[in-house]
Amino acid sequence: MALPLPLPEAAAVLAALAAALLLLLICVIAHVTARKMPTLHRHEEEKFFVNAEGGKEPVPSIHDPPTRELSVVVPSYNEEDRLPLMMDEALNYLEKRQKRDLSFTYEVIVVDDGSKDQTTKGVFSSRGKKILMADADGATKFEDIEKVEEGLKTLQPWPNQMAISCGSRAHLEKDSIAKRSYFRTLLMYGFHFLVWFLCVKEIRDTQCGFKLLTREAALRTFSTLHIERWAFDVELLYIAQHLRIPIAEVAVNWTEIEGSKLVPFWSWLQMGRDLLFIRLRYMTGAWQLETRKCN
Repeated sequence: MALPLPLPEAAAVLAALAAALLLLLICVIAHVTARKMPTLHRHEEEKFFVNAEGGKEPVPSIHDPPTRELSVVVPSYNEEDRLPLMMDEALNYLEKRQKRDLSFTYEVIVVDDGSKDQTTKGVFSSRGKKILMADADGATKFEDIEKVEEGLKTLQPWPNQMAISCGSRAHLEKDSIAKRSYFRTLLMYGFHFLVWFLCVKEIRDTQCGFKLLTREAALRTFSTLHIERWAFDVELLYIAQHLRIPIAEVAVNWTEIEGSKLVPFWSWLQMGRDLLFIRLRYMTGAWQLETRKCN
């Protein structure tokens, strides 16, 4: 005859069962609510652009051979105050570099809102051998592109011509903690732990908006993205790690610029949810490392 479990052991068993059921429920919810990767559709007016001579040309495709050395993609959402300063700095640097090196060619693509789908369209329209993702706030000095370019070089030879170099603010963490409230510091550490525990192990700063990708790496990773808004950087690097794309993390100069659209508590709560769903949806097969095209 089986003896009943002592009360503390029975409580522990019930707690473990409840935790297992809760995890199973979360997995089911994550799987059922997962949206399939949509086909990016261009409206008719998005299929052409007006060139410098005033002529109408078809919008390029990342599937075509590159015709520029560098594409700079700038996601912009209500950035009428910060974008002009960033663009002045970027164009000033790019024009000076082109004068020094006549073989250097570039383009700047400003995405008209900050959503992931629109940013992906910008990347898919790039003509560069390398593609730089740069935030519109100009928090990172644009000349630090040379640092992330050097980061790419350290990864050579690139497997299948794929590599990513991420600008990083991790070296500034101690200074930032001194300036933040205890609550924001706690949120920051919590977010970093979730990124490390659930998604990306090797990169300390996944959120710095200054990332340089080879054309092949951009095509492969952006073709697979699902997450919108703030956590899409994490999914990008999660995909890259699973595809064994080499990633460099390079310290860059960074200054906090007023006007951020990030609302600390609610935005980080949303990002925490997205991190959990990234892990669970790939783990359960709701999302897969498939590719798509922009029609």
